[in-house]
Amino acid sequence: MKIIHHLLLSVTVAFSFADSFAQENAKAHNPVIYADVPDESIIRVGNTYYMSSTTMHMSPGLPIMKSADLVNWQLVSYAYDRLVDNDAMNLDNGKNTYGRGSWASSLRYHNGTYYVSTFAATSGKTHIYTTKDIEKGPWTTIEFKPDLHDHSLFFDDDGKIYMLYGAGNLTLVQLKPDLSGIVEGSEKVVIENASAPAGDNIMLKAEGSQLFKIKGKYYLFNITWPRGGMRTVVIHRADKISGPYEGKLGLQDLGVAQGGLIDTPDGKWFSYLFRDNGAVGRIPYLVPVEWKDGWPVLGTDGKVPQTLDLPANKTLIPGIVHSDDFSRKKGQRDLPLVWQWNHNPDNALWSVKKRKGFLRLTTGRVETDILSAKNILTQRTVGPVCTGYTSVDVSNMKDGDFAGLTLLQKNYGQVGIKIEGKNRFIVMINAGDGTPVEAARIPVTEKTVHFKAACDFTERKDMANFYYSTDGKNWNKIGTPLKMTYTLPHFMGYRFGLFNYATKATGGYADFDYYRIEETISNE
Repeated sequence: MKIIHHLLLSVTVAFSFADSFAQENAKAHNPVIYADVPDESIIRVGNTYYMSSTTMHMSPGLPIMKSADLVNWQLVSYAYDRLVDNDAMNLDNGKNTYGRGSWASSLRYHNGTYYVSTFAATSGKTHIYTTKDIEKGPWTTIEFKPDLHDHSLFFDDDGKIYMLYGAGNLTLVQLKPDLSGIVEGSEKVVIENASAPAGDNIMLKAEGSQLFKIKGKYYLFNITWPRGGMRTVVIHRADKISGPYEGKLGLQDLGVAQGGLIDTPDGKWFSYLFRDNGAVGRIPYLVPVEWKDGWPVLGTDGKVPQTLDLPANKTLIPGIVHSDDFSRKKGQRDLPLVWQWNHNPDNALWSVKKRKGFLRLTTGRVETDILSAKNILTQRTVGPVCTGYTSVDVSNMKDGDFAGLTLLQKNYGQVGIKIEGKNRFIVMINAGDGTPVEAARIPVTEKTVHFKAACDFTERKDMANFYYSTDGKNWNKIGTPLKMTYTLPHFMGYRFGLFNYATKATGGYADFDYYRIEETISNE
């Protein structure tokens, strides 16, 4: 009997442990999205959450994502197709807008209309986009000068509309009823030295404003960065939108900061924030919020928890990134929402219709390197590991053309076919130290070549390797490992990119048969 009793006890303990493990795994975990989705602004409309984010120099831009649980998100729209048509955004005349374009946005829902606003040094304007249907559009554009830095759009109960913006000293302005500009004489600095709750030795002045009204009080969230410390959340509150405001330190853990507040239909509160996480980019976190003495208290004992009392994270495929065989049925978009162009594309030089089941990239001008090349089609990398694949038919490329797969950032890596005279070479370029170096060159005769890049962002390892194959089955590593570095000039996590550019003459084209992404790392 003792043996049976001990056996039953062991089985019970084992099942209890397994059940506990299963329950723990059924919870959400941080980061909620292991990909570059910075500067989030989140609203809830009924039981559905919507989020806007920053993609800067990419087109289309100002992505809108949707979630039923705050954890698992899918792209549903972009607020604009093109931010502006100028040399910088078009990559013309030697100009670019890497690391600029549109920055932090403010997403709002008011009286049946969705509003998302942003600002851009590239245009010198503040941009407001409105729609009745956030998922299907269409979007209406309103623009005015100047560009109000890191503003928060706010509709007050009395019908007045405001923006609160700035860095360090934060300014409130009232907007005209039609949102076409600032009401003259309405500017007022409402908080001087908004970083003060985090100390007096500050290297990043308080910015990233997000303003909320909860139970009659105004709450303002900002990010700041004490010198020698970490990115920090500061919170201010006031009884009137014009102040006076009192402030306190909101969260100082893991460098998780910049964001705001969101509640669930059942009355729970969270703060949505992001963390700089090396080469993969700035990745979203959620922290639970409790209310004490009229203040939101962030985190679990002041810390960012690893798990959350929310539904478990699912794969980022297909919601945030996705594979594509470039086959299109009638009525489908030419490019799914997961794709964005590096800068504004030249739409005359790409097609998914000229050859069924292929993306065709045609050269339209001579380039010096990949960073100046038009029509690089990109998707995010994802962590902790991922692999991107493609296949290129190079039959119609011209002398000097270079086509293939890149990991795009200032310190990029690329692998592809380069045509020199009548010869074809697989070439790998490594710009990991800031200077592009040809790390490998292999002659080939095949007209179709497959390429892949495998990324390891685990614990900020930030390493990638490139591979090629002539049959799509047997892979060969090529060149040198790429040390990926998040650089401020590009201000974006690494992206997979499909490219074709000319270095001698225009008119050649490359046909890409597929793009595949996996949340695994493949070294073979």
